[in-house]
Amino acid sequence: MKTPKPPIDSALVREIAQLLSDSDLTEIEVQHEDLRIRVVRAPAPITVAAAPYGAAPLAVAAAPAAPAAPAVESATDFSKHPGTVTSPMVGTAYLAPEPNAPAFVEVGATVKEGQTILIVEAMKTMNAIPAPRSGTVTRILVGNAQPVEYGEPLLVIE
Repeated sequence: MKTPKPPIDSALVREIAQLLSDSDLTEIEVQHEDLRIRVVRAPAPITVAAAPYGAAPLAVAAAPAAPAAPAVESATDFSKHPGTVTSPMVGTAYLAPEPNAPAFVEVGATVKEGQTILIVEAMKTMNAIPAPRSGTVTRILVGNAQPVEYGEPLLVIE
């Protein structure tokens, strides 16, 4: 015998969509008991102007990117690495507690289990991400103020 599905609260869906609209997030997922609601905002379309034949190429303005930290790795897939710490939520990763403050950790730093290693901001809430194990930070895989997805590798502790 199946349990009946809970009714969808359209007011809740509208409220979640409004939170998405009011923030820099592109996706929000909420789960309560058997009800799971996921709201995703499609990225804005990019318009590219074509230059007339024979004319010099036009420069296309790109969206401003977050400044990349020098320790950011992107060529290797660390999702299966046993020391990888992944994001527990969708949000924006911050490597320091505030602008112009030293980073929580750097490559080569020794961390203890439970020590804050970075922050993920989600829905205007700063969430401290603790080290799940003690060890040495060997790679930082995200830049400061970089958007992150649920399950995205953040750094590696060996």
